[in-house]
Amino acid sequence: MNVAELVGRTLAGLGVGTAFGVVGSGNFEVTNALRAGGVRFVAARHEGGAASMADAYARISGKVSVLSLHQGCGLTNAVTGITEAAKSRTPMLVLTADSAGASVLSNFRIDQDGLAAAVGAVPERVHSAESAVADTVRAFRTARQQRRTVVLNLPLDVQAQPAPATSDRLPPIPGPAPVRPDPTAVTELARLLAQADRPVFIAGRGARASREPLRELASRCGALLATSAVANGLFHDDPFALGISGGFASPVAAELIVGADLVVGWGCALNMWTTRHGKLLSPHAKLVQVDVDQAALGAHRPIDLGVVGDVTATASDVLAATKEREGYRTSEVAARIASGRWNDVEHEDLSRDGRIDPRTLSKLLDELLPEARIVSIDSGNFMGYPSAYLSVPDEEGFCFTQAFQSIGLGLGTAIGAALARPDRLPVLGTGDGGFHMAVSELDTAVRLGLPLVVVVYNDAAYGAEIHHFGEADMTTVRFPDTDLAALARGFGCDGVTVRSAEDLFAVREWLAGPRRGPLVIDAKIADDGGSWWLAEAFRH
Repeated sequence: MNVAELVGRTLAGLGVGTAFGVVGSGNFEVTNALRAGGVRFVAARHEGGAASMADAYARISGKVSVLSLHQGCGLTNAVTGITEAAKSRTPMLVLTADSAGASVLSNFRIDQDGLAAAVGAVPERVHSAESAVADTVRAFRTARQQRRTVVLNLPLDVQAQPAPATSDRLPPIPGPAPVRPDPTAVTELARLLAQADRPVFIAGRGARASREPLRELASRCGALLATSAVANGLFHDDPFALGISGGFASPVAAELIVGADLVVGWGCALNMWTTRHGKLLSPHAKLVQVDVDQAALGAHRPIDLGVVGDVTATASDVLAATKEREGYRTSEVAARIASGRWNDVEHEDLSRDGRIDPRTLSKLLDELLPEARIVSIDSGNFMGYPSAYLSVPDEEGFCFTQAFQSIGLGLGTAIGAALARPDRLPVLGTGDGGFHMAVSELDTAVRLGLPLVVVVYNDAAYGAEIHHFGEADMTTVRFPDTDLAALARGFGCDGVTVRSAEDLFAVREWLAGPRRGPLVIDAKIADDGGSWWLAEAFRH
């Protein structure tokens, strides 16, 4: 056994989840060692797609995923997806070959440690045959316990060294330890909840595993429940759940959040997107943040109380110190919430001239698609439509890779999410720009036999720029209309073109069939004046 084989078998023994990547000479042996150890490997068509697959898989499965890459250009091809994962604190291990120490003139040579650090990942390295197991365990520990994206460099000369005799026993690596809040902070938060008449909880990424403790506390103190976009679905079917806070919030949800006299962010950054640049926060409301990372407290706006602690532990401790109150949970508020979701909001249907209103399309798709779904969202002008209108059964039904706000990550995201939850119908909302960028991964979806529904909101343009720059020359951001359904069929998918509500019959037929592979819906969408969620951001 050489070091490459040892590293792959060590990661398999530590219990990594699925591995994704593109195999070249530099990562050939280590990838086969992963497979020999029982780790599933998914070969993508591009390293960028593989990175998004690994990111999404880790988010939904809760396991440390692996991204296997060739040295140099293999790593740089994946950098955008790695950056998204790093910014999102995704527990992911990037297993990348690196040039040999003496190969200073190698075509592949770059500063891979510096590149990893520059995008917010943690650079690690296998230094020698003797330290290979310890180096690999350290990288895995950082990914799992600190929820970090780690780039583990495997220099080619070290990979080729004979592996030393080692024990097959590996240390157990538990997940992150719970962080108990300071009792004084718990008492203060309980006091603020007791004084509040209209409290609202906004749960973020750090609360995705804390649904029941938060629901119990909210019920006790009379708080309404909302989420950031990334935690969408966390409180699905709760009668006092408002859905997403921020740019995607329904008019009723926005009004009720503005009416709060206390807002508590649970594992939530309370950034400009979640608060609409602060417009959803009344100037008279108290603001509290709960997070395991002290640096996150008050990072985006001033707060009245910051609590260092994980969400479950903090909610449980505060619950013990909180008395029951009606608060914001009145029958009138419940009725307004029940009738005020986006799918209940009336709109003027702008479908005409061979183009369908994106709101009409999204509402109809929500009715057609099975409830057991997992919705992934690419970035772009379109993204509020599937986010707001396509309901999801829980927080594992929504995968939102927007920390870097790059278009083109959606198709890889949807594939990774689908593999993490094979019991659900995978659905992707994407724009034509992002779809074109990632189209090679249709081959991966077909090869895997995924029953993936790809909804392309096709305006033949980069829509955000169209609406942002108004009357300017748009030559650079408009494109000829492409027959994406035909393109999809060329990859082996089913493809349909939707120009009106009547065209959705083809989607019904596909849903009723065996669903042996992907369906691409080329939806030619009408212009509704520009996305409401980006318009507010652009004004700032």
